[in-house]
Amino acid sequence: MISKFIENRTFDEIQIGDSASLERRLTLEDIKLFAVMSGDTNPTHVDEDYIKSSRFHGVIAHGLWGSALISTVLGTQLPGPGTVYLNQSLSFRRPVALGDLVRVSVTVKEKNSENHRLLLDCLCANEQGQAVISGEAEVRAPTEKIRRPRSVLPEVRLAERAHLHRLLEAAQHHPPVRTAVVHPTDNASLTGAVAAAEQGLIVPVLVGPEHKIRTVAEAENIDLSPYQLVATEHSHAAAEQAVALAGAGEVQALMKGSLHTDELIRAVLAKDAGLRTERRLSHVFAFDVPTYAKPLFITDAAINVFPTLEHKRDIVQNAIDLAHALGIDCPKVAVLSAVETITPIIPSTLDAAALCKMADRGQLSGAVIDGPLAFDNAVSPEASRIKGITSPVAGQADILVVPDLEAGNMLAKQLEYLGGAEGAGIALGARVPIILTSRADDTISRLASCALAVMLVHHRQTALLT
Repeated sequence: MISKFIENRTFDEIQIGDSASLERRLTLEDIKLFAVMSGDTNPTHVDEDYIKSSRFHGVIAHGLWGSALISTVLGTQLPGPGTVYLNQSLSFRRPVALGDLVRVSVTVKEKNSENHRLLLDCLCANEQGQAVISGEAEVRAPTEKIRRPRSVLPEVRLAERAHLHRLLEAAQHHPPVRTAVVHPTDNASLTGAVAAAEQGLIVPVLVGPEHKIRTVAEAENIDLSPYQLVATEHSHAAAEQAVALAGAGEVQALMKGSLHTDELIRAVLAKDAGLRTERRLSHVFAFDVPTYAKPLFITDAAINVFPTLEHKRDIVQNAIDLAHALGIDCPKVAVLSAVETITPIIPSTLDAAALCKMADRGQLSGAVIDGPLAFDNAVSPEASRIKGITSPVAGQADILVVPDLEAGNMLAKQLEYLGGAEGAGIALGARVPIILTSRADDTISRLASCALAVMLVHHRQTALLT
């Protein structure tokens, strides 16, 4: 058990032959965090595929990591707080493999009372007892006793966007999707569309006022010659023209540019547009949350303000279909409310119960659905355990179904701005996917939104062929 206090050993207390040690297993997170601190971007040290490849046997030469552990022993145990590190001479004998347990020890070899200096033998050994690092360290030992409460270090998590990067990688294995970009008359929407084209995700058809689009392109030094441009007078006309292209089968997806979402959705839902289906239109956020082990989908936080039970059935099925397109064969769906019990004065708990029974009766398919669940019960195994909730969904949800747009919008923005999450957004339920981006979205969010459309189009095409 680790003591709550940290205490040094003064020069006078230390004898030749005294030693101290610690053990630490090398993890990929250790490697990457050390790289962030040191600026070491050598791919043999930080690239996950490179490290784990059979050609390199998962081995990395992280001598600096081992020497840092030696410094930890010296500064926290022997001599401990107040130690001044003067010199070191280390030999890196063997590489440290990912997952190796390393024992680090220091042993006092010489004492110099004139200047309170110590010379210590240092050794890092692997689980087989083989020396990984060996050498000496010279320190000035403290002369006064120090005993302090041990500092509790913060838990550090690296926001690497691994889920979004995997999504982008998967999408790039499929042909680009011909996409009508609606009214791309500002920097974010035009550069986002061009970036997606350069990544091989979409073939953009730019629809909007030509002079505005070209003005932005000139300001951003963007060459528009590779892309088709369909000129319209204003944003309303751009939405109608883009929808007409989709209805005629000339494009496979729509992408929102610099216009309001309701302006685009209104054109999509027009009776003569040819894009409506029997399914309710709804929006899904696909979030990469640093503190969650897998992608997290939230629906609906952008289109349906106060959805009815019938609307929620479509909202849930749309999200399930998206999960299937992304390779999640049986997603776990949590229908959220404020509490996990059915409470008549909270209508969302009744809707949750009804949706679960609809799943039992085959009115919803392709997922495991449970609710009502409060947010903590949906994503935290510990919270669901404490509350005694037995559920195949609780604590491990893939999809969160919110009661209404207000709750969903607030949840999504809290995850993004306070939780470090990054997300992609797409609207489903029409004959083509609709890539919905915000002016505040960065490049990876825009690319990931396009990747969602690519995966959906490919999945639908595959389904038609089987």
